[in-house]
Amino acid sequence: METPLTQRWGLFVGLGVVSLGLGFVAWADALALSLASTILFGLVLFVAGAVQLVHAFAVRDWDGRLMSILGGGLYILAGTMMMEEPATGSLIITIFIAACLVVSGIGRIIMAFRQRGLQGWWIILFGGLISLLVGLCLYITLPWSGLWLIGTFIAIELIAAGIGWVQFGLALRRAAYLPPEA
Repeated sequence: METPLTQRWGLFVGLGVVSLGLGFVAWADALALSLASTILFGLVLFVAGAVQLVHAFAVRDWDGRLMSILGGGLYILAGTMMMEEPATGSLIITIFIAACLVVSGIGRIIMAFRQRGLQGWWIILFGGLISLLVGLCLYITLPWSGLWLIGTFIAIELIAAGIGWVQFGLALRRAAYLPPEA
């Protein structure tokens, strides 16, 4: 049955193909994408800090003004440092991600052992072990992992999104040509 959405199935497939293509381009040069992303992240921090400082000086009678000035200044400092040294910024982001993976992995491992009486507890244990292992591998392979991690994550996201959009568009196409139900 054709609806306005099913008539536009090709646009979804096109979006998916473009996302897939960009994902493969990103994967081919994950280093450049990691550095570019870090620079962009630094720019965002810089702008956010500047806006926060303007706000802090515009709202003079606010008791949180000093903390807002301090926070805005730190955002500007961090953003400037990330734009000037994107490799170091990427490294710091990777260290943070590795630490998050290690902590969440340990947390899930502990939770799994506490829930050993439940069916499927080992799946939580397995997921925790994977997170712990990935976090440790990222940390052990520093500084190199800091240069490719962000770009690789973006590439994987674009590829996964592309596959999803293509699948959705093709499902809409199939739905458009289904015979009406009797």
